[in-house]
Amino acid sequence: MLELATLGFLYDEQLHGYDLRKRIAALTGHVRPIADGTLYPLLKRMEAAGLLTRELQPGQVAAPRHVLSLTATGRLALLDRLREPDELFVTDENRWFTLLAFLRHLDDPAAQAAVLRRRLTFLTQPASFFWDGDRPMRAADFDDPFRQGLFTIATATSRTELKWLRETLADLDG
Repeated sequence: MLELATLGFLYDEQLHGYDLRKRIAALTGHVRPIADGTLYPLLKRMEAAGLLTRELQPGQVAAPRHVLSLTATGRLALLDRLREPDELFVTDENRWFTLLAFLRHLDDPAAQAAVLRRRLTFLTQPASFFWDGDRPMRAADFDDPFRQGLFTIATATSRTELKWLRETLADLDG
């Protein structure tokens, strides 16, 4: 998720590591805070893999800054990950939101629609947080107001996302 977000933000523009960290934190920080000890080793690995470059530029006020840029290989890597995301990026809500934040970079509506259809297929499968044998349990199955709340919120969120997916797919299929 962190690597996809890094590729996505650097696809948009060159960024200093600190600015990149702030953007990633804004996107995913409520779920996974981003520590320097996580981000900077990742950036070094991505640089070694040829996905990004680091250039020393004069600072606006203080010392020179390292500015990160995506390479052509990095741009292709992002597009490949968007076109064919790992299953967890379709099924895990936090990863899905990260993917969704950059899906616009695929300039092919058919490729965008294919990704959205994978999410739609996932969301239309029977699902529940709790099961009674083979039967998915629903909010009405519980006397506990907190579990009822969990199901009520999850159901409303799913319905909203399904509506958005169907509308967006209709637009993409044009």
